[in-house]
Amino acid sequence: MKIGVNILNFGPGADPGMLRSWAQTVEGLGYDLLMVSDHIAITPDVAERYPAPFYEPFTTLSWLAGATTRVRLGTTVLIAPYRHPLLTARMAANLDALSGGRLVLGMGVGWARQEFAALGIPFERRGRLTDEHLQALREAWADTAAYGERRIPVWIGGHSDPGLRRPYGSGTPGTPAPDPAAAEGRRRQVEGVRGRAAPSTTRPGPRIALRLTTAPVGGPDRLAGRDDRTDHGRPRPAARHGRRGRRPRPVQRRPHDTAHPQAAWQALATVAAHLSPHRTRTEPS
Repeated sequence: MKIGVNILNFGPGADPGMLRSWAQTVEGLGYDLLMVSDHIAITPDVAERYPAPFYEPFTTLSWLAGATTRVRLGTTVLIAPYRHPLLTARMAANLDALSGGRLVLGMGVGWARQEFAALGIPFERRGRLTDEHLQALREAWADTAAYGERRIPVWIGGHSDPGLRRPYGSGTPGTPAPDPAAAEGRRRQVEGVRGRAAPSTTRPGPRIALRLTTAPVGGPDRLAGRDDRTDHGRPRPAARHGRRGRRPRPVQRRPHDTAHPQAAWQALATVAAHLSPHRTRTEPS
């Protein structure tokens, strides 16, 4: 099982040094993947969830590629309609080459209506535009003379049937699953759609919000990602779901918490210490 971390490339605490510290912490703890989010125009609907400053993902991952050596680098998710597909193809291919083949390109359709309007992109056509974008990426990367031999994993984000049917993807970054039952339901949804139309390589990769508790939590109140910590400080994972793996997102309850990541880092260290005897560190392929 591969495990990645969605690091926070936004908020009052985001700056080059903090981003570098996040990346080196994730890599140093042995996680397989670090991913960042994507927004371009920080419109009010975006700022409500992702306050400024917001660091653009390709620029940010290029910076972090130079600050790390092993961990894979990805987007969760790049909003396909926001950029011309040839620009996406070029930036992704360059980043993959410069990082030694470490890029994972997560892509999705987007949700922020005001941001779409600010960029002059029709919100109602975002699904069709994403499909066209993915096809253009495939055709661009087929030109090995221009792009080299690129084998960039493309993960399709989302949990709707149209998203799961998209014809280009080796995984699904997905959306948070609130509990193990919901995670299992989404896994079955992926399997059902895959059986009808999606490629055989598509596999679920659920995202969880990581919380550690000081006392056991059981029954319906035990959510995916909420781990019980025993008296010895060893967590028992609340849910082991997803064959591709999990991507914890350390919880930050207030925007200014992004300037104080120590608690989140400690939670990641606790989970890493628990998992290390049961897994082998994965080198990028």
